[in-house]
Amino acid sequence: MLSRRVFLMTSAGAILAGCNTTRTLPPAPGTARSSAADSMPAATAFAQTDYTRIYGPRPDEPFPLPAVDISQVDPIYYRQRVNYATSEGPGTIIVDTPNRFLYYVEPDGKAMRYGVGIGRAGFDWGGTARIGAKREWPKWFPPKEMRERQPELEKYANGMEPGLNNPLGARALYIYEGQKDTLYRVHGTPEAWSIGKAVSSGCVRMLQQDIIDLYGRVALNSKIVVKQA
Repeated sequence: MLSRRVFLMTSAGAILAGCNTTRTLPPAPGTARSSAADSMPAATAFAQTDYTRIYGPRPDEPFPLPAVDISQVDPIYYRQRVNYATSEGPGTIIVDTPNRFLYYVEPDGKAMRYGVGIGRAGFDWGGTARIGAKREWPKWFPPKEMRERQPELEKYANGMEPGLNNPLGARALYIYEGQKDTLYRVHGTPEAWSIGKAVSSGCVRMLQQDIIDLYGRVALNSKIVVKQA
């Protein structure tokens, strides 16, 4: 059962969703720091991983993706396999909201960990649900309440076409309660500087290359758990 506070699909709930970004400016180069620095793996672990390749360009995509400017991302948020103790079964997605991590649970006490951006104050959410749909290069439909707040979005009432500027990015996982779409998503973003920050309108955002990797691992109807502080 989902948290009543966050996943009740009332008009207030619809206001929260939408997955666009704020107009917050990115931090100055070299200033990104994490509050979860104590979980930073040994430097040798990073030295053994070619993150330039992992986050390199993806020319094979329908809309070719540029390389991620990983200098804008605290290294603690780079994709990596970690030890992870949980009672949740393999295949579960766990979003650690306070520490800005998403875990894809694997067998034998392991998980693939990704850095994420989360909803800013007033747009945060949490609970337990399922992945009710998956889309590659999805259209984006800003909710009515969002269009009322931001009239410039009215032209997208019937959907914004896929592309590099689409707020849902290269892939999206749609969070459902039973058969009802909650309007919340796990999705890609080109704004590398926003990973590890609270900036979006309620959704969980990932680097484009990370959401592509996660998308390939996640089965339809997988469980998703979003933990709040």
